[in-house]
Amino acid sequence: MNVKQLSVFIENKAGRVTEVTDVLGREGVNIRGFAVSDTADYGIVRLVVDDPDAGQKALHDAGFTVKVGDVICVELPDQPGGLAAVLKIVSDAGVNIEYVYSLIATFIVINVADVDKALQLLRDQPVRLVSQEEIART
Repeated sequence: MNVKQLSVFIENKAGRVTEVTDVLGREGVNIRGFAVSDTADYGIVRLVVDDPDAGQKALHDAGFTVKVGDVICVELPDQPGGLAAVLKIVSDAGVNIEYVYSLIATFIVINVADVDKALQLLRDQPVRLVSQEEIART
């Protein structure tokens, strides 16, 4: 029971992640989960979408390099140690876990170069900021 993941290779510069998500939005492809990793020169946007074929085509047609691969999606128990228990099954068998990210959540984490500036910009928009306390209660 595999899930298809799109890996999009981008330059590490302002606006590139936005371009990827904009292309998918314009084509009606819904992002169900994503992760962004970077180095000094490039980044990889990993996405799970509702229609991987349409997502791959839209991104390719927009000039992005896209790789489609198989990943596993697991529902975790919402309790302390839930993630560790699932990962332990795989790692105890000697299978290397390369990366993990979450899906289908409305809370996202954004790491930026200037947190204070980004917070000020978002406070003036119709965006609900989430506090550490709220995360602890969720």
